[in-house]
Amino acid sequence: MSAGQTNIHGTAITVDGTGLLFLGPSGSGKSALAFDCLAEAQLANLSHALISDDRVLISLEEGKVFGSSPETIRGLIELRYSGIVSVDHVANAELHYAVLPVQSDEAQRLPPDEEHFDLLDGVRLPVVRVPSWSRFPLSLIFARLRHLNDKR
Repeated sequence: MSAGQTNIHGTAITVDGTGLLFLGPSGSGKSALAFDCLAEAQLANLSHALISDDRVLISLEEGKVFGSSPETIRGLIELRYSGIVSVDHVANAELHYAVLPVQSDEAQRLPPDEEHFDLLDGVRLPVVRVPSWSRFPLSLIFARLRHLNDKR
């Protein structure tokens, strides 16, 4: 880890130029949702790559948030109960949104308006909540992003 980087627990991917940072406690489905998004992007012929799984190195460059991977886990993603697999990856990419997996037993059906995740001191990312059981999580994320952008 170089100076100016913060190591956080999460999974980060980029799809069609949009950086998604999956955050939540261990076992909440971050890696599985990220992998499903990568697979869905591949089926849709969208550019896609893993940035990092489990540990994401966060840095700020000219007011933008970037994610990268520790060298020891670069290009690897853990699929619970299936093992660790290699996937297409990039060294680093800009992160635009925090994705929070939601379990079906959580009470709140609709997310708060203009929800943000405080990533670092003074650094926030807009939040997209995704049910951990979603069949097409990338489609759900992009639909939500279109809705958020249309409101602006």
